[in-house]
Amino acid sequence: MNENFKDQHYGQIIEKVIRRNGYSISELARLTDVNRRSVYNWFNQKYLKPAIIHKIGVALKHDFSNEFPELFMKTDQRTLPNTSDEAVYVEDEFDGRTRNEQYWKDKYIDLLEKHNQLLLAYVEKNSLYL
Repeated sequence: MNENFKDQHYGQIIEKVIRRNGYSISELARLTDVNRRSVYNWFNQKYLKPAIIHKIGVALKHDFSNEFPELFMKTDQRTLPNTSDEAVYVEDEFDGRTRNEQYWKDKYIDLLEKHNQLLLAYVEKNSLYL
């Protein structure tokens, strides 16, 4: 495993790939079904869960295994990012948190994004009747 992976800033690496390939923030937000603020939040996070990196890669048709080989190694159990609703319990530390804590933080952020989308749709629908 690459010992330098803990020194990497995942968000900055992803932002460089996105900008290098000429994608706009709005386009990425649309392709990943999140708002622009979420994309900027991704850029500011030192670590992102593999499922988010995979989601971005699928949307951009980019293989992030070159940038993050430690997340997508064939011998690693994390070859395919966990996209199920099950928590992944791992004992080791990851940026001062266990992977389980990071999982629930990411899950909470995803839930907030969905809530905001529903709220905006509700307001838009009801504003037609005003």
